[in-house]
Amino acid sequence: MKSILVMNGPNLNLLGQREPGLYGHTTLADVETLCHQAGDKHGVAIEFMQSNHEGVLIDTLHDAGKRVAAGEMIGVVFNAGAFTHTSVALQDAIKGAQVPVIEIHISNVHAREAFRNHSYLSSVATGIVVGFGVKGYALAIDGLVMKHGEETQ
Repeated sequence: MKSILVMNGPNLNLLGQREPGLYGHTTLADVETLCHQAGDKHGVAIEFMQSNHEGVLIDTLHDAGKRVAAGEMIGVVFNAGAFTHTSVALQDAIKGAQVPVIEIHISNVHAREAFRNHSYLSSVATGIVVGFGVKGYALAIDGLVMKHGEETQ
């Protein structure tokens, strides 16, 4: 069974307690359950991780690229948190590893502070899901599966 990796960046471990007015009360464990349900719907295994460390995220993207090339993995759903707006290194990792990535944001980053309007990841992402709350993770999984199906036809 092929897999999809769901990656979460800095501070997403605080989901449910950090700014609940903006992000809601859903925890990261709840998001993981939602992702597994979305994966089950498509017959794909979901792998789930979170790190507050940019280097760990880069290494994980490199590994995911190898696994995609080996035919083991479809791609990555990635909520890079604040690194979205600051990390050229994550952009380079996605591009260099040639890993299909769906960029996801829980809130509508374009309706927030001006610095959140720019993403270093969008230009190398296969697709972007923004502003649908945590349900956006399931939409991102659906989209990655759809894009994978288009590529195999």
